[in-house]
Amino acid sequence: MPDLLWDDVRSFFDPDLMGALPDVSVTDTSVDDWQAVFDLAGSSGWTWEYSEGCVRMPLPSAQEVLSRPTDADTALLKVWPVADVQVNFWPMSAGEIDFDVDLRELQGQEGVDVLCGLLGTIGRRLGRPVLMTGEGDRGKPVLGFDPRADRVVLLADPLGVQLTAAAGRDS
Repeated sequence: MPDLLWDDVRSFFDPDLMGALPDVSVTDTSVDDWQAVFDLAGSSGWTWEYSEGCVRMPLPSAQEVLSRPTDADTALLKVWPVADVQVNFWPMSAGEIDFDVDLRELQGQEGVDVLCGLLGTIGRRLGRPVLMTGEGDRGKPVLGFDPRADRVVLLADPLGVQLTAAAGRDS
């Protein structure tokens, strides 16, 4: 049985409502947690690519990445947990693991299952919640991996997102 059903969460996968690249995060993390994500990218069978600025390079340790000067080029770890679904990890701070996904690549039940699988894999590895909010919206998460339930759960009402978006278009 899937964690979430497309018909129940369709609005959370609508780029017009959520933004094309919703924000996903794990809070209260450490360099060790980032290293666990880096190790996961290398050991999971995912395709990955690491770059600083526009320069591709081998994946350094999380300690090396997170101790770079503040004015250094932006570090980016791209992973493809499945073909045609790219996830961008932004290692900027040891205290939070930030990444985004492209909702246009996650349509239908298959897309929901891919996202739930990704959030579950990361959440289980770290033993922490993994939360998704709308793009640029650090407000209330809409869904996320709950380590106590060991699954991805709804954290907001999908109908409420549709109504809020409709109200914003009408004003």
